[in-house]
Amino acid sequence: MSEHKKLTELEATAICGNDISSSCLYVSALAIAYAGQYAFVALLMVAAVLFLFRKIYGEVVGALPLNGGAYNVLLNTTSKRNAALAACLTILSYMATAVISAAEAMHYLHTLWDGFNINFATLALLGLFLALTILGISESAKVAVAIFLTHLATLTVLVVTAVWFLLTHDMSTFSLNFSAPIPGGSLVTALFFGFSAAMLGISGFESSANFVEEQAAGVFPKTLRNMWVVVSFFNPIIAFLAIAALPIVSVGEHSETVLAYLGEVTGGPWLGTLISIDAVAVLSGAVLTSFVGVSGLMKRMALDRILPQFFLKENARQSNYIILITFFLLCSSVLFITNGDIKPLAGVYTISFLSVMALFAIGNFLLKSKRPNLPRPIYAGILTVTVALISVLIALYGNVQLNPKFLIVFLQYFLPSMAIVYIMLNRASILELILAAATSFAHKYPGVSRFSRLQVQKATRELHQQEFVFFTKGDNVSNLNKVMAYVVENEFTNRLKIVTLLREGETYSPELLKDIEVLDRAYDQIRVDFVAMPGHFGPELIDRLSREWNIPKNFMFIGSPGDRFPYQISELGGVRLII
Repeated sequence: MSEHKKLTELEATAICGNDISSSCLYVSALAIAYAGQYAFVALLMVAAVLFLFRKIYGEVVGALPLNGGAYNVLLNTTSKRNAALAACLTILSYMATAVISAAEAMHYLHTLWDGFNINFATLALLGLFLALTILGISESAKVAVAIFLTHLATLTVLVVTAVWFLLTHDMSTFSLNFSAPIPGGSLVTALFFGFSAAMLGISGFESSANFVEEQAAGVFPKTLRNMWVVVSFFNPIIAFLAIAALPIVSVGEHSETVLAYLGEVTGGPWLGTLISIDAVAVLSGAVLTSFVGVSGLMKRMALDRILPQFFLKENARQSNYIILITFFLLCSSVLFITNGDIKPLAGVYTISFLSVMALFAIGNFLLKSKRPNLPRPIYAGILTVTVALISVLIALYGNVQLNPKFLIVFLQYFLPSMAIVYIMLNRASILELILAAATSFAHKYPGVSRFSRLQVQKATRELHQQEFVFFTKGDNVSNLNKVMAYVVENEFTNRLKIVTLLREGETYSPELLKDIEVLDRAYDQIRVDFVAMPGHFGPELIDRLSREWNIPKNFMFIGSPGDRFPYQISELGGVRLII
């Protein structure tokens, strides 16, 4: 990573900003549907919650500056199973992002040209980005910057035009809307459901954490700040202007293209057309972000042996085409199950996205308790994390209350994906069951039984032959026992190297060797090799040993470093913290 140019503040903000800022194209209509004339208040409440998450993300990613978001923090603070849960939710979030963004882009295009079927056009757009990413054309920072700046300029023109329209026209629509009955019968109910629905407006905030390793030093917290400013300004003010200029009924009638409709009413057909063109561009950028993001996440999961290894197959352009095709098929299926209806898609999106946000807050708590000495540039107070977590859980509950059937659509995808992941995580036990079953019918079908046992034993040997490494600084037996327990619980292996590095003239403690011998006997399913070697722990040593021993860096473990550690975790190439 250090050999190529890192992303600047503007480039990194643009890549994740296209994702989060595109939400304003549909979140205003959603918030108005549930909070009515007080939608802008609900969106301000969302901005307040997002302000808290700035510190939460800043602390976690500052301490663990590795790609992967919630998956990464849970992998480095808890078990693979918990990390896999976050990963599945993130994949669902990417899937819903891609489908919603593509469908919304085609709805806006439909306002310019109505000679096509929106669902088939949505499928075609998803297919286009499948082809582009398979060909190796990922999101260009320069293109992202152009789209982002154009989008901000377009939204600014819309806001200025709408304000001028209100200043030069009577406020009868505004007065009529604010005298209308409040949705749900009370302000509290309206704000509760409006806030829950409006949380969709910050989806994409987590995307910056998924490519933090590509950002220049100090850029990540600035991307969080910039995204917060954009969302906190445009989302509430656009909702307010829509209520002031448009009858509430007409907002519902134009829910998929409400910004283009607002532009047409306040500025004329030219502004409606401009917004539609901008919407197609920025929403298409969000689709591409989803394909690129999910490819990186699922590749990381396959490298960690959470997903099948065939996902790692690459074409000549080094694209993981099986991952991309699988993602396209999942997106296509959810498009046809929901028939392109934005509301259930938004429900799936919101449930998965809010669950990821909640897990990130939980990951922050785990980081504080399990990695207290890990250096971090930002610290989020316990109260901040607690309030943010409760807010997200309230929004999650509100969305399920609004549309319980959307939870079923969500579970239709979440449960099978978790089932696949948990089969992968427990495949050693499953192979043992198959072996026992094959043995049990040996007397009836000896040939079949013998063949089955040979195949299962071969698969078991291949599964366990991967070697792992733990670098010890002379840990006591308690810490080493935690290492052994972690490896047994989370990894498929029967070989572990425990490595200690010695300075010139230094020797290791005899007690360390005795402790390792005891653990080697206690965990008889794992052969422990103790390696004492001269050297200085750092990226160069890790690179060398990874090549010499043919052990991927993500299968190398260390304990949590202190504040005097001279390297960032990201410089170690994916080495995992396990104690």
